[in-house]
Amino acid sequence: MTTAARVPQEERTRAMRARLMEATVELLVERGFAGTTTTLVSERAGVSRGAQLHHFPTKNDLVVAAVSHLTEVRGSELAAAAAALPKGRNRTHAVVRMLGEHFSSAVFAAALELWVAARTDATLLEAVGPLERRVGRETHRLTVELLGADESLPGVRELVQATLDLVRGLGLASTLGDDARRRRRILDQWAATLQAALVSTGSTGLEISTNREKEQK
Repeated sequence: MTTAARVPQEERTRAMRARLMEATVELLVERGFAGTTTTLVSERAGVSRGAQLHHFPTKNDLVVAAVSHLTEVRGSELAAAAAALPKGRNRTHAVVRMLGEHFSSAVFAAALELWVAARTDATLLEAVGPLERRVGRETHRLTVELLGADESLPGVRELVQATLDLVRGLGLASTLGDDARRRRRILDQWAATLQAALVSTGSTGLEISTNREKEQK
């Protein structure tokens, strides 16, 4: 009887915490770290101030929890996008475009707000640092796997890292202004360059697919 009564309460608590996390992420995107307050989060989540303060007494407690939530969301989004990628000659273009979309998403923008805030907040940095390193390692591993790249060959690891540095940089630029067309052109050109470089190293057996080839179809 006691257990039966406790389970619904646990479920309600999990649902409430999830709403608080989602509201925190939304506000980080809309208002930035400085503009995100615990009051606004509780209002957005539809949670009483008392309940919110019980679980997250301070803004940093709330944001640190949001960091963990963001890590899970980013991982799930990448995994779902990766599962939908095509195989064959257009694979490299699809991988690069997928990464470009991920790093220009609202989730990345929220994570970016946390990175900037953590630069001058030791407590936040302590929480953000290890999680970001974990996300970075997992994203790198997934990119290698999706490209079919062999990092034991000279220069291949650098090509993969250059790809990730590029999409992160374009993601950062997208927070200052929407230039999707320019970003798409850059990503397509880099995908063709990347594929040619991987083939030249013998790192992948995928065929080269360029924009010109696609236009001739």
